[in-house]
Amino acid sequence: MSNLTPREIVSELDRYIIGQTAAKRAVAIALRNRWRRQQVHTDLRDEITPKNIILIGPTGVGKTEIARRLARLAQAPFVKVEASKFTEVGYVGRDVESMVRDLVEASLALVREEEEAKVRIRAAERAEDRLVVLLQGGGTRAPGVGFSPPPAARMTDAEREKLRAQLRAGTLDDRVVELDVQDVPAGVLRGFSGPGLDEMGANLAEMFKSIPGMQRTRRRTVGVGEALRLLEREESERLVDQDRVTREALQRAETSGIIFIDEIDKIASREGAHMGGPDVSREGVQRDILPIVEGSTVTTKYGQVKTDHVLFIAAGAFHVSKPSDLIPELQGRFPIRVELEPLGRADLVRILREPKNSLLRQYTALLETEGLRLHFTDDAIEELAAVAQSVNERTQNIGARRLHTVLERLLDEVSFSASDPGAPRDEQVDAAYVRRRLAAVVEDEDLSRYIL
Repeated sequence: MSNLTPREIVSELDRYIIGQTAAKRAVAIALRNRWRRQQVHTDLRDEITPKNIILIGPTGVGKTEIARRLARLAQAPFVKVEASKFTEVGYVGRDVESMVRDLVEASLALVREEEEAKVRIRAAERAEDRLVVLLQGGGTRAPGVGFSPPPAARMTDAEREKLRAQLRAGTLDDRVVELDVQDVPAGVLRGFSGPGLDEMGANLAEMFKSIPGMQRTRRRTVGVGEALRLLEREESERLVDQDRVTREALQRAETSGIIFIDEIDKIASREGAHMGGPDVSREGVQRDILPIVEGSTVTTKYGQVKTDHVLFIAAGAFHVSKPSDLIPELQGRFPIRVELEPLGRADLVRILREPKNSLLRQYTALLETEGLRLHFTDDAIEELAAVAQSVNERTQNIGARRLHTVLERLLDEVSFSASDPGAPRDEQVDAAYVRRRLAAVVEDEDLSRYIL
């Protein structure tokens, strides 16, 4: 992140997202400002808070993808929540603080993955050592750390290396071994489900793991490959300092976390609406979210987390309401507002052709696994974009997501028969093919509403 300028960040986002330059520039500046803040003198650093962003635009134009790609680019903890899932305090629904707890969980997973990658080679070697001893001795249990086999079971270095080579070559995969794995009784947590109880269930699970009497081992008979994976995971957990992982995860969530609040327009009070009923609840949700966005301390099962420097990116279509319908205090916490542009036919053509992960590349790669080579001509791509644009205009505009439905319909027969022994191994998709496959659906407006 420290090496990327705003221009380079936008260039990276361009590899996956077509258009929406204004939104890309806004998030690129926000990301770069995090690095700039770290260079500021300590006295002033804490006073510099993120400039939160509202992305305004219809569905399918890239709002969520911009935020998700930005977090991946920065290797930052990221969580997406929907504002409509939260409810005012006192009503059934998710607690607004759960978004911060989810962010901490995402941060923990990110840091744990990084730390396990550092010890992966050592963990694999130690797992191999344990499995080699288990295979040579014909025993049923994998020895633990510090295990020393009895003299009769000790091997020479040559024997050990020979068995290790067979293990790596896969010649022992047909053998099975027995392992003891830790198990927490599932029945203890049965019944803890539903709104508001998910955190309680997670906390109880952690508590039961730490109670000596509640930890049980379960004997499992598994193949050699599965046994090696289980032992590698166990060794990784032993090699990684879990306390340091927790400290690093909390710090990263506070300083580089990104929370994407989708559908924020659905908790905005409609202009001219009478007080009472659902609008009161909407305003209540806004007031509950406000302290989190302003900066507060949230207690999680791993420790306290401050949200002062978490970057919040909100998004909404704002068809019925507008950003000014949010309560003034919440508006003030989202000073940057960017309106995303609706996608036209030319944009849809570029979306099919240019991104590194374009849909055409995805479908081509999927069918190549069956030995089928799929080729799309230029006129086919133009026709697909025209069909998607036409359906968006006549029914409901869902932006680039329409391309998913159109392509699924187009390639339905090819995907179904690709596994057949006599199926063709090359398939060229041109404009005539597109029209032939989609004409009946596109021309019948009632049918296209249901199918496309």
